[in-house]
Amino acid sequence: MLSRILFALSLLWFVTGSSCFAQGDKTTPANSIQWMSFEQAVALNDQAPRKIFIDVYTAWCGWCKKMDASTFKDSTIVNYINGNYYAVKLDAETKDTIRFRDKVFVFKPEFKANELAVSLLNGKMGYPSFVVMDERYSLLTPLSGFHSTADLMPVLTYFGSNTYQTVKWEDYKK
Repeated sequence: MLSRILFALSLLWFVTGSSCFAQGDKTTPANSIQWMSFEQAVALNDQAPRKIFIDVYTAWCGWCKKMDASTFKDSTIVNYINGNYYAVKLDAETKDTIRFRDKVFVFKPEFKANELAVSLLNGKMGYPSFVVMDERYSLLTPLSGFHSTADLMPVLTYFGSNTYQTVKWEDYKK
């Protein structure tokens, strides 16, 4: 009997704890960004390519929480990200091992961050930070700092619409 209870509890933990960032998760409101892990985004991208938007955050970052409560709740941002990107939440300080392209990324105490976050941010560790990757996993841009809806939307559309391939950012901003 005890083993059945423990199994049920472990199953409940697995379902509620590990799938909180899964795309299409039933617990994620329809009007929210469909966050997922980096590995999930890579698996989806390998099947149906699209750009990847990565929110690099930490649990203690107040500006990260402010973005979660404001910018990432804005319906314009939610709809655009969900329609044009695979959205990743990456805790920069995760001690989880992340595998990507025959490389293993682990927590590095000297950076107080996971190697993947260090690599994506080119060693410039500030939070919140965002990374946009293209469908072939090339880094298009890292961005740092709090971004309001008005600040973030032009960046999302610049890369999401492929305008970056023909127009310089400075010209696009005008």
